[in-house]
Amino acid sequence: VQLQASGGGLVQAGGSLRLSCVASGRTFGSYGMGWFRQAPGNEREFVAAIAWNGGTTFYADSVKDRFTISRDNAKNTVYLQMNSLKPEDTAVYYCGRPRGGYGVPKIDADEYDYWGQGTLVTVSS
Repeated sequence: VQLQASGGGLVQAGGSLRLSCVASGRTFGSYGMGWFRQAPGNEREFVAAIAWNGGTTFYADSVKDRFTISRDNAKNTVYLQMNSLKPEDTAVYYCGRPRGGYGVPKIDADEYDYWGQGTLVTVSS
């Protein structure tokens, strides 16, 4: 499985970005997906996760009501719509696929086997 993330960039505080993550293979629709981020000097932290069918989503408290995770199984793609961005959202954002298919979305990075290369989001004040 290969994951290719894109959509990062430089944006002013209050702005929006949409990240995309395209997965290879034929099993995309059988797995939940997640977004994590890592700021310099910090550990990778959970941002959002979505179930295999899009029916359940989880968010970190820090992004709830500002970020929206969604997926299009026909396109093997998961998205992260980020609105009302803040300087503290600055980080490299990674999409990931957990080792377990179906079930509830996974929020622990240790449960993920596959990661994209990361896309940098920089929010200026």
